[in-house]
Amino acid sequence: MIIYREETKSFYLSGKHYCYLMRVDGSGRLQNLHYGAKIPSDDIAYFIGQIGDPVSRELVDLNFYANERIFSECGGYGRGDYRSPSVVIERKDGGIMSEFRYVRHTIEDGAPALEGIPHVRCGGQTLIIYLCDVCSDAEIELNYTVYDDSDILVRNAKIVNAGKQSFCLRKAFSFCVDLPDNNYKILRMHGAWTRERTPEITDLGHGIVRLQSTCGASSFGIHPFLCLLEQDCREEKGVCYGVQLVYSGNFALTAERNSFGTVRLSGGINDEQFCWKVKGGENFTSPQALLCYSERGLGELSREYADFIREKIMLPKFAFAPRPIVTNNWEATYFNFNNEKVCALIDEAAKLGADTFVLDDGWFGKRDSDSSGLGDWFVNEKKLVGGLTKVAECCKRSGLKFGLWFEPEMVSPDSDLYRAHPDWAIHKDGIKPIRGRRQLVLDFTRQEVVDYIFRAISDILRSNDISYVKWDMNRFITECYSASLPATQQGEFMHRYILGVYNLAERLTSDFPNVFFEGCASGGGRFDAGMLYYFPQIWTSDDTDGYERAKIQWGTSLCYPLSAMSCHVSACPNHQTGRMTPLSTRGAIASLGGSGYELDISVLSEEEKNACKEQIAAYRKISDLMLRGDLYRLSNPFSENYFCEMIVSKDKRCAYVVGEQLRAIPLPNTRFVKLVGLDEEKLYRIEELNLTASGKTLTFVGVPLPNLQDYESFIWHIEEVKHDC
Repeated sequence: MIIYREETKSFYLSGKHYCYLMRVDGSGRLQNLHYGAKIPSDDIAYFIGQIGDPVSRELVDLNFYANERIFSECGGYGRGDYRSPSVVIERKDGGIMSEFRYVRHTIEDGAPALEGIPHVRCGGQTLIIYLCDVCSDAEIELNYTVYDDSDILVRNAKIVNAGKQSFCLRKAFSFCVDLPDNNYKILRMHGAWTRERTPEITDLGHGIVRLQSTCGASSFGIHPFLCLLEQDCREEKGVCYGVQLVYSGNFALTAERNSFGTVRLSGGINDEQFCWKVKGGENFTSPQALLCYSERGLGELSREYADFIREKIMLPKFAFAPRPIVTNNWEATYFNFNNEKVCALIDEAAKLGADTFVLDDGWFGKRDSDSSGLGDWFVNEKKLVGGLTKVAECCKRSGLKFGLWFEPEMVSPDSDLYRAHPDWAIHKDGIKPIRGRRQLVLDFTRQEVVDYIFRAISDILRSNDISYVKWDMNRFITECYSASLPATQQGEFMHRYILGVYNLAERLTSDFPNVFFEGCASGGGRFDAGMLYYFPQIWTSDDTDGYERAKIQWGTSLCYPLSAMSCHVSACPNHQTGRMTPLSTRGAIASLGGSGYELDISVLSEEEKNACKEQIAAYRKISDLMLRGDLYRLSNPFSENYFCEMIVSKDKRCAYVVGEQLRAIPLPNTRFVKLVGLDEEKLYRIEELNLTASGKTLTFVGVPLPNLQDYESFIWHIEEVKHDC
């Protein structure tokens, strides 16, 4: 709901449990009054009185520290507010000071469709506030999209050059919100390859905390998600504010606590080395940010994000569609395969009950290792006699769908494509490029490069019966330069690159609407809401170890739905850690997402094959719960000896619990796990324990955790006694 009151020039925005109050103050600034608990719209006068009103221009001129006390919606630069600005505009004379004033506003039904970048697809109501810069010809449109049934507030900005002379946009953040100082803690997610999205909570302190990526993707190192927590915030209790970006390139998120009682949250495209030339009459649109307020802890914040991404970001065709149960040949064969090996794996996958076989890296060009062939998207018929058609026929005979691996953004120096077009790789003449995984990155700022890759992949998809594509990306960007851009526009390179990626993804998913696309970036190196707009599932990590994956999936669940995570059972000893974990544990952890198998199933014992059959059959029974249910994180593997998560159906009729004990303990004390999320008034039965109790007892008393061996798991199916689930 959006309400505007002319008498106070105030805006009241509200969602399910929050409200967001703003007003135009006496000097024309757009001022934030409140973001948090839902209060009556009539109380806006209270907030105006408490925040104060720097009406007099003279007062602001005499005491510029007043500018640092104003709760601004769009931070300017060089005019007495020394906090991080939202927008920095460099004009022809080199001046960059800015000060933004309200001009007008409109209220529209629906969410804005942003051209060329992923965005919220549907619904809601949008407030557009138009500001002008008193120091330049720039105009800014601030978009606020709200939903009555959600606690997500969607924000972004459009910067318009209303003059005739070009200016350089040096910073164009998507949002800015100032909050009262509350001694917050800050949660971020850090990591590296094979240990992505590790949560870390620290005190915010004074000054600026800046989370960012500079590698051309949302990255392994720091995730495009930030959360402020009040001191007593826990998993299911307390106040927190989250923000994540619908963006996959270089980003920055900042939290700044100053000396005058404000905490400024802001973020968007990373402004480091960013400079976008905006000609007269042109504009620049920033990506959307998803802000979330929760007064019921991190768990509720996560569930709000999960619902929103499923309902408003993902492709509707696939958002709630059953995930393919995949068998992938990568860790079974790596590059060493032929028709016989592939068809043997397909036959075994069919016997287990899988429904899709994915042929991974090595099927194209001269590709017998990772040192050659990328970019040559034609079948290596020496390796696969008869081409992909024979593999597809083998799948069809066994009743499986056929999937294929691509790495569209990359090129090997040892490839026909590179020999024909060396200039298509990102490089700067005179500087030897750094290679990663023996490969280079194609210059996706160039439309002819994107067009070529689109045609090459389209030809493969059209000429073969392919229903699944795994889109990989195995290195980040260096030598950030394009010969196709003039010197004055090299600061646009990183953003233009990700726009090229989005362009290719949009065209492929539009032209092949029945193909299920899975994203990947050396595992989870580009797992973000921007990619989920095109790919309803992302390979969560190259680390498939049954213990490490529990932690990675825990962190990922903070801001993404389970259905977005691709989770496979892999071989033991694990290829990343060398660790041995039970097959039952690997299957249990893999059931908390899109499931599958990433191992040589042909060498499994009959007992192991039967166990896999049972896992697949059991997964199908809880698939809809995984796709649509609410996740409750019950025991934190980063701080406790158990991992435990629970999915509860929206109607509270059934639930699914997965747990893993990390280390065996001799003579342990009995520990209970509280089964949060059930209806306290309903009666439930836990099938595996033959235990019946009320939802209230299970919630407030809990169930004893089993004492298990290292990395052993347990699964509980819970049903309301009165109904079949």
